[in-house]
Amino acid sequence: MSLRIFTDTSANLPAPLAQELGLEVLPFTYFRAEEPFTCLDTEHFNAEEFYGALKKGEKVTTSMVSIADYQTAFESALKDGFDVLYIGMSSGISGSYQASAIAASELQEQYPSRRVVAFDTYGASLGEGLIALTAARMLLRGADFDEILAEITDRRSHMMQIFTVDDLMYLHRGGRVSRVTAMIGSLLSIKPILRGDPEGHIIVTGKARGRRASIRTLAEDLAANIAIRDADSVGIAQAGCAEDARTLASLIRAATPVRDILIVPYEPVTGSHVGPGALALFYLSKNIRA
Repeated sequence: MSLRIFTDTSANLPAPLAQELGLEVLPFTYFRAEEPFTCLDTEHFNAEEFYGALKKGEKVTTSMVSIADYQTAFESALKDGFDVLYIGMSSGISGSYQASAIAASELQEQYPSRRVVAFDTYGASLGEGLIALTAARMLLRGADFDEILAEITDRRSHMMQIFTVDDLMYLHRGGRVSRVTAMIGSLLSIKPILRGDPEGHIIVTGKARGRRASIRTLAEDLAANIAIRDADSVGIAQAGCAEDARTLASLIRAATPVRDILIVPYEPVTGSHVGPGALALFYLSKNIRA
């Protein structure tokens, strides 16, 4: 295999799974009391403490991977004779993809005999991670660069990302939704239903009265739209609401043939933008994302 696949911690993948599949994960950075941290292993990340602190008002800031860090990681692989495929976070919500694309373009000029591709998933968390898993598994089965790129491009257009949050102000502070949208949601005490649009921006597409109703809405969306042939490509991310994630998984299993569901805590960088109580569902739809 002459290809190395990279992703980043926004993909929200458990470290043992990424390591097993040979994925190389680049870390985003978050700051608590101005001290920098990275989270390469969500299995040892104390989600309850972190999201509890956010609820109490702690401010967390984040930073993306720099162009220089992308270049260092990619060039290491290129020097060893590998092509590079980077599977990254949506350009619709972060500048990280643009940084990776600049790094890839500059290195492509320096290593014209190799391929260096930065792939925009138009997703985050497992909307990015499930695509990275597909690529890594295909590589292990012997697929070549073009076959992998074609498959993940098709999957990107079908990857549904639907979620609910407790407080829209977290998304507003990060520039993901407007202040008016955030304020209306808070004033009406509704639970918004949000999606990633085809370009990876976050949009509000519905509402539910109460938490239980919002969880049911997520499960019903999957049951109505999932491509059953890809029923193993389902993931749930939760920001300090593990019990709600288990409830959502149970509803899905009761209504569909889906059995294998990857459930993860939101890693702290993406999680600090969606806020405590966020619950997200990712799956491949029979329809193109709209």
